[in-house]
Amino acid sequence: MRTFFKTHAIIFLLALILPVSSHASTDKGVPDLVVEWDTLWHHMMIDITVIGMIFAIVTLYLMFKYRRRTPDEEGGRFRLSTLGVMGWTLIPAFIFLADDIFLAAKNFEVWQKYRNVPENAYVVEVEAYMWGWDVKYPEEEIVLTNEMVVPQDRPVMVRLKSRDVVHSFFAPELRVKWDAVPGMVTYLWFNTHKGGEYLFTCTEYCGLLHSGMYGKIRIVPPQEFTRWIEDHREKGGKI
Repeated sequence: MRTFFKTHAIIFLLALILPVSSHASTDKGVPDLVVEWDTLWHHMMIDITVIGMIFAIVTLYLMFKYRRRTPDEEGGRFRLSTLGVMGWTLIPAFIFLADDIFLAAKNFEVWQKYRNVPENAYVVEVEAYMWGWDVKYPEEEIVLTNEMVVPQDRPVMVRLKSRDVVHSFFAPELRVKWDAVPGMVTYLWFNTHKGGEYLFTCTEYCGLLHSGMYGKIRIVPPQEFTRWIEDHREKGGKI
Protein backbone atom coordinates (compact mmCIF):
# COMPACT_ATOMS: atom_id res chain seq x y z
CA MET A 1 0.00 0.00 0.00
CA ARG A 2 2.87 2.38 0.78
CA THR A 3 4.37 1.65 -2.62
CA PHE A 4 1.01 2.42 -4.23
CA PHE A 5 0.77 5.79 -2.51
CA LYS A 6 4.38 6.68 -3.39
CA THR A 7 3.90 5.74 -7.05
CA HIS A 8 0.78 7.83 -7.50
CA ALA A 9 2.36 10.75 -5.66
CA ILE A 10 5.22 10.69 -8.18
CA ILE A 11 2.77 10.60 -11.12
CA PHE A 12 0.84 13.53 -9.68
CA LEU A 13 4.02 15.58 -9.27
CA LEU A 14 5.06 14.80 -12.85
CA ALA A 15 1.69 15.96 -14.11
CA LEU A 16 2.19 19.27 -12.31
CA ILE A 17 5.83 19.83 -13.24
CA LEU A 18 6.02 18.75 -16.90
CA PRO A 19 3.55 21.17 -18.53
CA VAL A 20 4.97 24.41 -17.09
CA SER A 21 6.94 25.27 -20.24
CA SER A 22 3.98 25.56 -22.64
CA HIS A 23 4.04 29.37 -22.84
CA ALA A 24 5.68 30.45 -26.08
CA SER A 25 5.63 33.65 -28.06
CA THR A 26 7.40 35.26 -30.98
CA ASP A 27 9.84 38.14 -30.63
CA LYS A 28 6.95 40.63 -30.94
CA GLY A 29 4.94 39.05 -28.15
CA VAL A 30 2.46 37.26 -30.43
CA PRO A 31 1.65 33.75 -29.16
CA ASP A 32 3.34 30.97 -31.14
CA LEU A 33 0.36 28.69 -31.71
CA VAL A 34 2.40 25.92 -33.33
CA VAL A 35 4.61 25.59 -30.26
CA GLU A 36 1.66 25.98 -27.88
CA TRP A 37 -0.44 23.22 -29.50
CA ASP A 38 2.57 20.92 -29.95
CA THR A 39 3.60 21.36 -26.32
CA LEU A 40 0.09 20.56 -25.10
CA TRP A 41 -0.02 17.47 -27.31
CA HIS A 42 3.42 16.39 -26.07
CA HIS A 43 2.36 16.69 -22.44
CA MET A 44 -0.86 14.77 -23.07
CA MET A 45 1.12 11.94 -24.68
CA ILE A 46 3.48 11.85 -21.69
CA ASP A 47 0.55 11.67 -19.27
CA ILE A 48 -1.16 8.89 -21.24
CA THR A 49 2.08 6.93 -21.56
CA VAL A 50 3.00 7.20 -17.88
CA ILE A 51 -0.50 6.32 -16.67
CA GLY A 52 -0.72 3.44 -19.15
CA MET A 53 2.64 2.07 -17.99
CA ILE A 54 1.56 2.24 -14.35
CA PHE A 55 -1.61 0.32 -15.17
CA ALA A 56 0.33 -2.27 -17.17
CA ILE A 57 2.92 -2.77 -14.43
CA VAL A 58 0.30 -3.10 -11.69
CA THR A 59 -1.76 -5.51 -13.83
CA LEU A 60 1.26 -7.71 -14.63
CA TYR A 61 2.34 -7.68 -11.00
CA LEU A 62 -1.08 -8.80 -9.76
CA MET A 63 -1.35 -11.44 -12.49
CA PHE A 64 2.04 -12.85 -11.51
CA LYS A 65 1.57 -12.67 -7.75
CA TYR A 66 -1.89 -14.25 -7.70
CA ARG A 67 -1.40 -16.73 -10.53
CA ARG A 68 -2.48 -20.34 -10.13
CA ARG A 69 0.57 -22.40 -9.16
CA THR A 70 -0.91 -25.88 -9.50
CA PRO A 71 -3.65 -27.22 -11.83
CA ASP A 72 -5.98 -28.03 -8.93
CA GLU A 73 -5.47 -24.79 -7.01
CA GLU A 74 -8.64 -22.79 -6.36
CA GLY A 75 -8.79 -19.07 -5.89
CA GLY A 76 -9.81 -17.44 -2.65
CA ARG A 77 -11.08 -14.11 -1.50
CA PHE A 78 -8.77 -11.28 -0.61
CA ARG A 79 -10.21 -8.70 1.74
CA LEU A 80 -9.01 -5.10 1.74
CA SER A 81 -9.23 -2.84 4.72
CA THR A 82 -11.44 0.23 4.55
CA LEU A 83 -8.34 2.36 4.04
CA GLY A 84 -7.19 0.04 1.26
CA VAL A 85 -10.54 0.24 -0.54
CA MET A 86 -10.55 4.02 -0.29
CA GLY A 87 -6.95 4.22 -1.47
CA TRP A 88 -7.43 2.01 -4.53
CA THR A 89 -10.65 3.84 -5.46
CA LEU A 90 -10.19 7.50 -4.61
CA ILE A 91 -6.51 8.08 -5.31
CA PRO A 92 -6.56 6.88 -8.97
CA ALA A 93 -9.78 8.83 -9.53
CA PHE A 94 -8.18 11.94 -8.01
CA ILE A 95 -5.04 11.56 -10.13
CA PHE A 96 -7.02 11.11 -13.37
CA LEU A 97 -9.40 13.95 -12.57
CA ALA A 98 -6.60 16.33 -11.56
CA ASP A 99 -4.64 15.52 -14.71
CA ASP A 100 -7.71 15.89 -16.95
CA ILE A 101 -8.67 19.22 -15.39
CA PHE A 102 -5.11 20.52 -15.72
CA LEU A 103 -4.87 19.54 -19.41
CA ALA A 104 -8.33 20.96 -20.08
CA ALA A 105 -7.31 24.25 -18.46
CA LYS A 106 -4.14 24.42 -20.59
CA ASN A 107 -6.21 23.62 -23.68
CA PHE A 108 -8.65 26.42 -22.88
CA GLU A 109 -5.73 28.82 -22.37
CA VAL A 110 -4.29 28.04 -25.83
CA TRP A 111 -7.78 28.07 -27.34
CA GLN A 112 -8.36 31.60 -26.05
CA LYS A 113 -5.17 32.73 -27.77
CA TYR A 114 -6.27 30.99 -30.96
CA ARG A 115 -9.57 32.89 -30.97
CA ASN A 116 -8.11 36.30 -30.05
CA VAL A 117 -6.59 37.83 -33.17
CA PRO A 118 -3.51 40.06 -32.61
CA GLU A 119 -4.13 43.74 -33.27
CA ASN A 120 -1.56 44.07 -36.06
CA ALA A 121 -2.79 41.07 -38.05
CA TYR A 122 -2.86 41.26 -41.83
CA VAL A 123 -6.38 40.36 -43.00
CA VAL A 124 -7.28 38.33 -46.08
CA GLU A 125 -10.64 36.92 -47.12
CA VAL A 126 -10.96 33.32 -48.28
CA GLU A 127 -14.11 32.20 -50.08
CA ALA A 128 -14.51 28.43 -50.39
CA TYR A 129 -16.51 26.78 -53.15
CA MET A 130 -16.81 23.40 -54.86
CA TRP A 131 -13.92 22.79 -55.31
CA GLY A 132 -11.43 25.54 -54.68
CA TRP A 133 -10.47 28.64 -52.73
CA ASP A 134 -10.53 32.30 -53.75
CA VAL A 135 -8.13 34.42 -51.69
CA LYS A 136 -9.04 38.12 -51.75
CA TYR A 137 -6.66 40.86 -50.62
CA PRO A 138 -7.54 44.33 -49.32
CA GLU A 139 -5.07 45.93 -51.76
CA GLU A 140 -6.72 46.79 -55.07
CA GLU A 141 -9.00 43.72 -55.11
CA ILE A 142 -6.18 41.26 -55.70
CA VAL A 143 -7.63 37.74 -55.96
CA LEU A 144 -5.73 34.44 -56.08
CA THR A 145 -7.10 30.96 -56.59
CA ASN A 146 -5.80 28.13 -54.38
CA GLU A 147 -2.84 30.23 -53.29
CA MET A 148 -2.15 32.65 -50.46
CA VAL A 149 0.91 34.89 -50.21
CA VAL A 150 1.45 36.62 -46.86
CA PRO A 151 4.22 38.66 -45.20
CA GLN A 152 6.59 37.04 -42.75
CA ASP A 153 6.77 38.10 -39.08
CA ARG A 154 3.21 39.38 -39.04
CA PRO A 155 0.17 37.39 -37.88
CA VAL A 156 -2.42 36.72 -40.57
CA MET A 157 -6.17 36.68 -40.01
CA VAL A 158 -8.26 34.71 -42.48
CA ARG A 159 -11.95 35.63 -42.85
CA LEU A 160 -13.74 32.53 -44.12
CA LYS A 161 -16.82 32.42 -46.33
CA SER A 162 -18.50 29.68 -48.34
CA ARG A 163 -20.21 30.07 -51.69
CA ASP A 164 -22.17 26.83 -51.55
CA VAL A 165 -21.74 24.12 -48.87
CA VAL A 166 -19.76 23.67 -45.66
CA HIS A 167 -16.01 23.48 -46.21
CA SER A 168 -13.17 23.38 -43.71
CA PHE A 169 -9.90 25.33 -44.01
CA PHE A 170 -7.04 23.28 -42.56
CA ALA A 171 -3.32 24.15 -42.59
CA PRO A 172 -1.75 21.26 -40.66
CA GLU A 173 1.79 22.63 -40.38
CA LEU A 174 0.42 25.93 -39.04
CA ARG A 175 -1.92 24.09 -36.62
CA VAL A 176 -5.06 25.98 -37.69
CA LYS A 177 -8.45 24.70 -38.80
CA TRP A 178 -11.92 26.22 -39.05
CA ASP A 179 -15.13 25.71 -41.00
CA ALA A 180 -16.38 27.93 -43.80
CA VAL A 181 -20.17 27.97 -43.49
CA PRO A 182 -22.68 29.36 -46.04
CA GLY A 183 -24.26 32.61 -44.83
CA MET A 184 -21.64 33.16 -42.11
CA VAL A 185 -18.24 34.83 -41.79
CA THR A 186 -15.89 32.82 -39.60
CA TYR A 187 -12.20 33.36 -38.98
CA LEU A 188 -8.86 31.97 -37.87
CA TRP A 189 -5.36 33.35 -37.57
CA PHE A 190 -1.84 31.96 -37.75
CA ASN A 191 1.78 32.96 -37.19
CA THR A 192 4.17 33.70 -40.02
CA HIS A 193 7.53 33.88 -38.25
CA LYS A 194 8.84 30.95 -40.30
CA GLY A 195 8.95 31.47 -44.05
CA GLY A 196 8.26 28.83 -46.68
CA GLU A 197 5.37 27.03 -48.35
CA TYR A 198 2.58 25.32 -46.44
CA LEU A 199 -0.34 23.21 -47.60
CA PHE A 200 -3.94 24.09 -46.83
CA THR A 201 -6.81 21.81 -47.70
CA CYS A 202 -10.50 21.13 -47.14
CA THR A 203 -11.26 18.58 -44.43
CA GLU A 204 -15.06 18.62 -44.67
CA TYR A 205 -16.38 16.26 -47.34
CA CYS A 206 -18.02 18.53 -49.90
CA GLY A 207 -18.64 16.45 -52.98
CA LEU A 208 -17.05 14.54 -55.83
CA LEU A 209 -13.79 16.53 -56.12
CA HIS A 210 -13.27 17.14 -52.41
CA SER A 211 -9.88 15.39 -52.44
CA GLY A 212 -8.55 17.91 -54.98
CA MET A 213 -9.60 20.97 -52.99
CA TYR A 214 -6.28 22.24 -51.68
CA GLY A 215 -3.83 25.10 -52.10
CA LYS A 216 -0.62 26.54 -50.74
CA ILE A 217 0.37 29.34 -48.39
CA ARG A 218 3.60 31.15 -49.20
CA ILE A 219 5.17 33.13 -46.37
CA VAL A 220 7.67 35.61 -47.80
CA PRO A 221 9.83 38.42 -46.33
CA PRO A 222 8.03 41.79 -45.94
CA GLN A 223 10.01 43.47 -48.72
CA GLU A 224 9.24 40.66 -51.14
CA PHE A 225 5.55 40.80 -50.17
CA THR A 226 5.45 44.56 -50.86
CA ARG A 227 6.96 44.01 -54.30
CA TRP A 228 4.49 41.17 -54.92
CA ILE A 229 1.55 43.46 -54.10
CA GLU A 230 2.85 46.16 -56.44
CA ASP A 231 3.38 43.67 -59.26
CA HIS A 232 -0.15 42.31 -58.98
CA ARG A 233 -1.64 45.79 -58.86
CA GLU A 234 -0.07 46.43 -62.24
CA LYS A 235 -1.44 43.14 -63.59
CA GLY A 236 -4.97 44.00 -62.55
CA GLY A 237 -5.09 41.83 -59.47
CA LYS A 238 -6.90 38.63 -60.44
CA ILE A 239 -4.99 35.43 -61.28
